[in-house]
Amino acid sequence: MTKLKAVFFDMDGVLYDSMKNHVTTWVESFKRFGLDFPPEEAYMNEGRTGNGTIINSFRKYMNKEASETDIKNIYNEKVRLMSGMPKPVIFQGMQELIEELENSGIQCWVVTGSKQPSLIEKLEHDFGVLPERIISGHDVVKGKPDPEPYLIALKRSGFEKEECIVVENAPLGIQSAKCAGIYTIAVNTGILKDEILIASGADELYPDSKELSQRLLRETSQKIVENN
Repeated sequence: MTKLKAVFFDMDGVLYDSMKNHVTTWVESFKRFGLDFPPEEAYMNEGRTGNGTIINSFRKYMNKEASETDIKNIYNEKVRLMSGMPKPVIFQGMQELIEELENSGIQCWVVTGSKQPSLIEKLEHDFGVLPERIISGHDVVKGKPDPEPYLIALKRSGFEKEECIVVENAPLGIQSAKCAGIYTIAVNTGILKDEILIASGADELYPDSKELSQRLLRETSQKIVENN
């Protein structure tokens, strides 16, 4: 924390309690096109681009390649269904945490595989995260678990990996961050066992956003005292 210059947050499952909506819409979208998609797979694929999730699922459960038409139709159906889902709530303590980090001179970035049309406006409104500090599915080619998203975040931020930490809640995101060489904190807000997140490479694990926020706020306060 003494060197900390930036925190890279994942979005779904870290800032917003939105994974329930993603589970429902993925399961229903695949079902309408003949694929029985297990709910836990939504968590295991979280962080992957939408196209990547469809391609991976066709290979795993249908033993074939998804066509461009398949990808387009399923993803468009998911977007349509998401538009009718309840608005996800913000996890407890996350707005206060980001505000305090920013006030302490620590930049907050969001690194997500999402391509939601309202993404930039939503993050700026709810968290004050500026558009130039958002790495989304539009910015990457490979996406999580490849290190590409976090390597892009490092490059754009201008900070060294030793000056940053990542907050993730999913195996693929943890793998992506660790492959980029960044210290990674996991917060288990989903249905996966803690062991899965630890096995993915997480350096620390917290059971919920409240404990995570308290930990980082405590460390930030200590950093301010030491600097003064």
